[in-house]
Amino acid sequence: MHDQAADLDRAVRLLAAGDLVGIPTETVYGLAADARNSAAVARIFAAKGRPADHPLIVHLADAAQLDAWARDIPDAARRLAAACWPGPLTLILKRQPDVPDAVTGGQDTVGLRIPAHPLTLALLRAFAAAGGSGAVAAPSANRFGRISPTIAEHVHQELGDRVAQVLDGGPCAVGLESTILDLSRDVPVILRPGAIGADDIARVIGLRPWQRGEAPAAPDPAVSPAPRVSGALAAHYAPRTPLELVPADRLTEQAEAGDAVLARRPSPAGLRPAVTWIEAPADATAYGHDLYARLRALDASGCARILVEAPPDAPAWAAVADRLGRAAVGSGAPEAT
Repeated sequence: MHDQAADLDRAVRLLAAGDLVGIPTETVYGLAADARNSAAVARIFAAKGRPADHPLIVHLADAAQLDAWARDIPDAARRLAAACWPGPLTLILKRQPDVPDAVTGGQDTVGLRIPAHPLTLALLRAFAAAGGSGAVAAPSANRFGRISPTIAEHVHQELGDRVAQVLDGGPCAVGLESTILDLSRDVPVILRPGAIGADDIARVIGLRPWQRGEAPAAPDPAVSPAPRVSGALAAHYAPRTPLELVPADRLTEQAEAGDAVLARRPSPAGLRPAVTWIEAPADATAYGHDLYARLRALDASGCARILVEAPPDAPAWAAVADRLGRAAVGSGAPEAT
């Protein structure tokens, strides 16, 4: 049985030494380094094979740290921090000048959030108490572009000895990455959908943020370019096995021997032999919670293709649809070395 206090003490020492630690959050497992240590942050990029201009999210222990990392903080950000943190919401704000370029990808903005996981919050507080920054930069703990980890074992499988320690906090409660909300420009914009939706945000700040697929707000947020953020590339969250999104009414006819199907209904009559059919939850929250674990299992199964029933075009399914769309684009690519 693990001694959690000893595990935390070791993790604090590793972070202070510039090493990498796998951490649990409510969304996915992260690969953490001291966010004030540029050399340590560089190790994240090397371990993941991540492009150097792709910014990271800084995880804080307390909203009181906001002003140390961001400037010109709008009232909407403070209200959202009070209402949604700890929780799966990342705020993009103007950075303080001393925030390392390694964290921001050289941009004038920084992504900040407080994770809702007691083990990682304890780590961040202990790190601060020991004289550290009390903040970690932490993208998902997987090889760049691949499926995010939602249990500690996934981190070991992905990164092996590239990570010095993995804190095991059990399965992630949400299972999909945080909502990313840009508050660095005149109009709030959702740059990555997640568990906290546009309506949730509107209830807090009195203004519904713009998001892809909607008519532009006024002024048009496209007038000034959006900051680069985590998980926004066209190819991401992807299995090595080719993945295709298929309309529900065409799944049965398209599935061939050797394929695996992920659908929101039971296996139908008339299905071709040697087709693996997995019934996923019909509820968007439960579906998202299980999605990455199911994709990992299918990717490891040896199937020829993964056919996924296209998700509904509904706000509740926005995060799932976003991840599956990017997974389809990035799937089938060979492993980077």
